Amino acid sequence: MHYYVTWDETFPHGCRAYEFKSPAMPSVSVYKSSGLECQLFVDNPKIKKS
Repeated sequence: MHYYVTWDETFPHGCRAYEFKSPAMPSVSVYKSSGLECQLFVDNPKIKKS
């Protein structure tokens, strides 16, 4: 899992794989900047979808 929460109030979401912080979820930032789904996105198996 590459996502992490930062201590930066302006950029609270981070991506370890691409080494950036963002105000939005990293997968959303990657999509907005490249037009492609994040190739390194992995669902968290601990989160159950209803």
